[in-house]
Amino acid sequence: MLVVDGRGLPLGSLVTSASPYEGHLLEPTLDSTYRGERVRRLICDRGYDDDKLRRRLEERGIDLIAPNKRHRVHKTQDGRKLRRYRRRWTVERTMAWLHNNRRLVSRWERYSEMYLAFVHVVCILLIVNRFCNSF
Repeated sequence: MLVVDGRGLPLGSLVTSASPYEGHLLEPTLDSTYRGERVRRLICDRGYDDDKLRRRLEERGIDLIAPNKRHRVHKTQDGRKLRRYRRRWTVERTMAWLHNNRRLVSRWERYSEMYLAFVHVVCILLIVNRFCNSF
């Protein structure tokens, strides 16, 4: 899992197995962000639409922007907040940048700490390339 800012620069990451529900992994991923950064809005996909998760994020001062699931009776999002959902492509673009590195596409490492180290190295390279190309 990866947390990025509005420009697509990585702020935090978490590596676990593929089986846990992503809603349970969201808060540890937010805790892994840089300490100076405060996440105010979180743009997620439809799978994160959960009342308990929304309540826990509101306690942390985070506004969850996610489309409602189809079976939801009481809608929690209006059209104004969902306009920000269009910016979710920056997360997808950052994931595509990460997957340009063959080492991250298929996980060959036995230990998750080694894989996380490679994720951090690639994130550092993304940030350096972004700032070196902007000058």
